[in-house]
Amino acid sequence: MGLLGSLTPNLFRSSKVIGIADDALHFALQASEDAHPNEYMGQLRGTDARKLDLDRDGTVITDVLLAPGTKTNPVSAEFNPSYMPNDVKSVGSVHSHPNGVLRPSDADLATFSRGQVHIIVGAPYGRDDWRAFDSEGQPRDLEVLDVELPDDQFFDFTQADIDRELR
Repeated sequence: MGLLGSLTPNLFRSSKVIGIADDALHFALQASEDAHPNEYMGQLRGTDARKLDLDRDGTVITDVLLAPGTKTNPVSAEFNPSYMPNDVKSVGSVHSHPNGVLRPSDADLATFSRGQVHIIVGAPYGRDDWRAFDSEGQPRDLEVLDVELPDDQFFDFTQADIDRELR
């Protein structure tokens, strides 16, 4: 290994999304069902697979965040992209189709440019009522992983936590 490789072992680690945590998928399904008959929309965030004790390179979707300022109705969900956090952990989006159709519309495709993975959840919001797509709207496989998620509390942080995130 050259000097650069020994000094920066994580710099070139794959950021390819390799799966979704079972808990994150469950949350997306439940949030979509709770929003019914309106659409649900959220942002997907990922964690390095090695931080989840997986011996694989890549990123696992671990969080589903509500898109701030989202306006929904039974046939669409809209948000202002400038309200979305500019988050290095962001890997894509999730939204629901209350009509149960599990393929992207033209309007969906227009929003798929930001991120690697876009999940559509459909009624009746069961375990198999979702599909993943790439940024071009092509179906892609996304493994559901049973991983132990970090016990982070979204609103429970200290100045040390903020400093650590800024580094």
